[in-house]
Amino acid sequence: MTQQTYDDELDCSGMNCPLPVLKTKMKIDEMTKGAVLLVSTTDPGSCKDMPAWASRVGHKIVDSGEVDGRFLFYVQKGE
Repeated sequence: MTQQTYDDELDCSGMNCPLPVLKTKMKIDEMTKGAVLLVSTTDPGSCKDMPAWASRVGHKIVDSGEVDGRFLFYVQKGE
């Protein structure tokens, strides 16, 4: 995982599926096209859920990884 820039961040620590995806959807809906949202979760299920959701709705995971037990996703808003 490389150092990424982002426009806003969302902490979903302690939340289990489907809350991280739902909270991400609500937050990214408020952002402009091309903006990047950093999402931090502690739910291992997010590793499959976030990329699947993003590709289904037209957003892009520009980077992701695990740091100190937290799963980080840089989600770029698409159309």
